[in-house]
Amino acid sequence: METRQLGNSDLHVTPIGIGAWAIGGGGWNGSMGPQNESDSIPAIHAALDYGLNWIDTAALYGLGHSEEVVARALRGRTRPYVFTKCERVWDVKGTIGGCLKAQSIRRECEDSLRRLQTDIIDLYQIHWPEPDEDIEEGWSELARLQQEGKVRYIGVSNFSVSQMERARAIAPITSLQPPYSIVTRKIEKEILPYTSQKGIGVIVYSPMSAGLLTGAMTRERVTCFAAEDWRRNLPNFQEPLLSRNLRVVERLRDIGNRHKRTPGEVSIAWTLNNPAVTGAIVGFRSAKQVSGIIGAAEFRLLPSEMSEIENELKQEASPTVTQKSR
Repeated sequence: METRQLGNSDLHVTPIGIGAWAIGGGGWNGSMGPQNESDSIPAIHAALDYGLNWIDTAALYGLGHSEEVVARALRGRTRPYVFTKCERVWDVKGTIGGCLKAQSIRRECEDSLRRLQTDIIDLYQIHWPEPDEDIEEGWSELARLQQEGKVRYIGVSNFSVSQMERARAIAPITSLQPPYSIVTRKIEKEILPYTSQKGIGVIVYSPMSAGLLTGAMTRERVTCFAAEDWRRNLPNFQEPLLSRNLRVVERLRDIGNRHKRTPGEVSIAWTLNNPAVTGAIVGFRSAKQVSGIIGAAEFRLLPSEMSEIENELKQEASPTVTQKSR
């Protein structure tokens, strides 16, 4: 499978990687609902067997549970690159907040190393730039962890251009992790041109807009989301955008049918068409889901098909969509 160099690192990653958000399971603020390990671990194994060579997780997902599941899934396997994140912290009641103090970052790193059952993290990322005034302190600590050999490379997630500039004044940024999909495109104007200019790798999350563009999402399914499912509150899952988005999915289905690809594969391929994007993070809840997505690693859209998607989006003007979910 094709690989691409990630920013200034010596990591060569497959075009799509395994997203471990959903496998964090339920019971926390940000959950995508309950998830069984009996499904999660075979899903990870299937994705690795297809040739994917990286997993992206975070301490936040399941309040540590996702990292533990990743460790169990990798036991006895050839280890892929493992990326995780810090800065999102929680108290004994599960209340989540942000902290970029050096002492907290170091503790979080040690906790992630323990949960992941490893001596080194391949890419350690600041999850959110919050609180903003502590970005310099937090990034300086990540740089120290890198110097000490606890992490190989350091990156950021959900940072603006100005915030990346502040971090780069302290230490190089290997990668940025932003949201990006056909219906979530805020980063195109300033952020992607900046990362391209500075040689920062980009691994996008939610390329299928949290499952919306998979082809399996319906209005009825949205109505029946679990009470804890954070997607209930996203504008893309609400009117007037929901109708527009479901119509776009039908266009993706038409394009996919020509190539024997799923709408989800078409939506992921759309993000990978942008030369500023190194890779896309794709979540799998089961081994069966892997088979319906894996083709996106090598499938590429024709210019005429990119235009078809653009024309579908333009049929109905809609407000700018922002997304804060991970």
